[in-house]
Amino acid sequence: MDYFEIESGSRLSGEISVYSAKNAVLPMMASTILTKNGTNVFRNIPNIADVRMMANVLRKLGADVDFDKDKHILSIDTENVNNFEAPYELVRKMRASFLVMGPLLARFGIARVSQPGGCAIGSRPIDQHIKGFSQLGAEICEEHGYTVARAKQLHGNVVYFDRPTHTGTENIMMSAVLADGTTKIINAAQDPEIADLAEMLNQMGAKITGAGTSIITIDGVNSLEAVDYTPIGDRLEASTYLFATICTGGEITVNNISPEHLNTVLFKIIEMNAKLELGENWIKLTASGCPRAVDIITDPYPGFATDVQPIIMAALCRADGTSVVWERIFENRFIHIMELQRLGANITISGDRATIVGVKQLEGAEIMASDIRAGAGLTIAALGANSKSVVRRVYHIDRGYQRLEERLSSLGAKIVRKTD
Repeated sequence: MDYFEIESGSRLSGEISVYSAKNAVLPMMASTILTKNGTNVFRNIPNIADVRMMANVLRKLGADVDFDKDKHILSIDTENVNNFEAPYELVRKMRASFLVMGPLLARFGIARVSQPGGCAIGSRPIDQHIKGFSQLGAEICEEHGYTVARAKQLHGNVVYFDRPTHTGTENIMMSAVLADGTTKIINAAQDPEIADLAEMLNQMGAKITGAGTSIITIDGVNSLEAVDYTPIGDRLEASTYLFATICTGGEITVNNISPEHLNTVLFKIIEMNAKLELGENWIKLTASGCPRAVDIITDPYPGFATDVQPIIMAALCRADGTSVVWERIFENRFIHIMELQRLGANITISGDRATIVGVKQLEGAEIMASDIRAGAGLTIAALGANSKSVVRRVYHIDRGYQRLEERLSSLGAKIVRKTD
C-alpha cells in the first residue's frame, strides 16, 4: 500500500497548471450516454482513480472508452450502450457513479443503479434525485439495494429541491434535456461545475438557461450530438496548492483556474495576510510569515466549499490566533482532526464547530488519510511540520489528485511516494 514520506523545511515556489475539475468531468462522462452516435472527446483530464472508475462504469454499460493518460484526452463512444444496470461493485466505490441514472432514464426509459458509496464524510442521501425523477414522470422503486427508474417518456415539470444538491441538480438536468416539454429546477445548486456541464450539453444541442443560478430552465430536445470539450480548471486542486503555500511560505502561480470560481476562498486568503495577484485565468500568491487566524462557515456555493475546509484547516493550525470552523454540510467532515492532533495541532470540537488555536510549530508524525480532501489537508499540514511525517492510505488522495506528491515536488516540496 502506497504512502507519502514528507520532509520539513520546504518553501513552495514556481508555476503549476491545474487539470480539468473532477467534479465537472465525472457528470460530463455520464452525459455521453445521451448521445447515440459519434465520439465525445474531453481534454486536460487528470489520470485519477475516480475518472478511471467512471470509465469502468461506462464500459460496463457497453460504451467504448479510451483514455490517453499521457495526453490527458478521454474519448467516449456510447452508441453501443445496451446495459441499463450500474452494479454495486462499481458504484459502491464512488458516489458520482449514480450520475448515470439520469442519462440512462432519458435515453432508454429505464435505469437500474446501485445505491452509491464514496467518501465516509457523512450522509449524502439521493432522496432529492428520486423526487426529481418522479416529478418528471418516472416510476421509482428499490430492489435489493438498487434504485430502479422507469418511464416511457419523461415530461417537463417544475422540480423543487428541498436543499441545493450538486449531483441532484446534474442528474435532473441531464434527464430533462430529452424530456417532452420544459423543466424548471428551483433551488438548484449553483456550482461552476454545473454551469460548465450545462455549457457542454448546450454544445451537444441541449437548450439550458440559468445554470449557475438557483433556477435552471431546460427545454427538451429530440437528440444530442457528440462534442469535443475542455472542462473548467479544478478549483479544489488550485485551493490545495494555494493553502500549501500559505502553510509553508513561498510564492506560486496557479494557472488554468478562474479566480471568479474561488471568490470566497480568495477573500479568506487575503484575511490570512497572504498577497494575491489575479488574472483572467491565473492566481499568484505570495506568503510570508505566520498566517492570521480566520473563521470559516461552510455553505453551498457561492459559500465556502466544504471540500476546502480540511485544506484550509491545515494552514490554520499554525495561524496567529484562534480560528473557528463551522461545518454545516457534512456531519463527519471533522474526522481528520484526530490526525492533525497527532501532528501537534491544538483543536477542540463541539458539535459541528471546531476551534483551532494556532501553534508555533507542528511536529512530524505518522498519520492516515480518511478521504480525498482530508488526505490533501494532512499532506499540507505535514509539509509545515518540523520533522519527517508519513501519510498513509494515499489511495484516497489518488481519487481526486493525479500524483499529488509529484505536483508538490515540482514546486519544491520534499515529498516522495513509497510502497510498504
